[in-house]
Amino acid sequence: MRKKATTKRSAQEQFHLCLAPLSPLTVSKIDIVTKSLPAIPTIVYDTYWRFANERQAIFFARQKASLPPWTSDPILRVHKFTNCYRASDRVSQYLIRHVIYSGSQKPAEIFFRTLLFKLFNRIETWELLTKNFGQVTYADYSFDQYDAVLTTAIEAGARIYSAAYIMPSGGPASPYSRKHRMHLALLEQMMKDELYNKVADCQSLSGAFALLRSYPTIGDFLAYQFVIDLNYSDLLSFEENDFVVPGPGARDGIRKCFSNLGGLDEADIIRMVTERQHVEFERLGLPFKSLWGRPLQLIDCQNIFCEVDKYARIRHPEVIGVTGRQKIKQKFKPLSKPIAYWYPPKWGLNHKIESGIIP
Repeated sequence: MRKKATTKRSAQEQFHLCLAPLSPLTVSKIDIVTKSLPAIPTIVYDTYWRFANERQAIFFARQKASLPPWTSDPILRVHKFTNCYRASDRVSQYLIRHVIYSGSQKPAEIFFRTLLFKLFNRIETWELLTKNFGQVTYADYSFDQYDAVLTTAIEAGARIYSAAYIMPSGGPASPYSRKHRMHLALLEQMMKDELYNKVADCQSLSGAFALLRSYPTIGDFLAYQFVIDLNYSDLLSFEENDFVVPGPGARDGIRKCFSNLGGLDEADIIRMVTERQHVEFERLGLPFKSLWGRPLQLIDCQNIFCEVDKYARIRHPEVIGVTGRQKIKQKFKPLSKPIAYWYPPKWGLNHKIESGIIP
């Protein structure tokens, strides 16, 4: 005989009850989804879509200049998560508007500015360089001068690299005593090899990725990030849905969303969810608002898996990923200055934003 549930709930149970809008799937719904998927989803799979819907709703709520809180989800209120669309994040927005499309549009200069920014991936470092050198150009670049500015900043206690991901140092075999010198030398070598022309001549996004991947210390993750950033410019003109490389965070998120990949690899899974996005949002009754008509791309769905890996640490602590991490490190802090969103002109979105249209 089943016992009656007690009316008194633990703090953990009360916490999960406040997450009702992101409630887990019932077994019957999982069965329905499984019939149309080669992989076997867990309860985190639906959370993936609910998270995406709620995070994008926050994005547009902030666009309307409404005051916080922008969500009733306690996890999203407290912790920091990137936007659903990679190009909407603060650093990407800065890169697109103030680095890629600010200055000469010659292939060499676009490539140099983009890779120089991305090697450090920190707005403050770029502004340090522009403060000292004015317009950053390859034509006026000097290893010694850039090294001197960056070394002085480090010795003054400044951080020149982003904390978003760890940039490889080259290890004990590196001839450089400081990591930034190795990265400046790496960029110099790329420029001497005229990598900008070779990348521009590629017939596919994967081909451009392979060229970047061939350089020392540039692994799969960095090469993919760099080629996506270069593809924001007019140097490349590939569709973002042409190619994807799962990062370590995304792989962990995928393992939480699926108990069995059904013979697919992680890249296949990302392609699958990208193709199914409209079906899944409709299935769950979620009013997902795209980026002014632009659907989620492979890079975006890859990023969402990474963010759901973090989100599930609190939402679904019973689902253990590859790393076994249980906490979310970064807390949410509203930006002191709102972002004036601006995307690669070739996407055809900026006139919609400028006209004040908000989905």
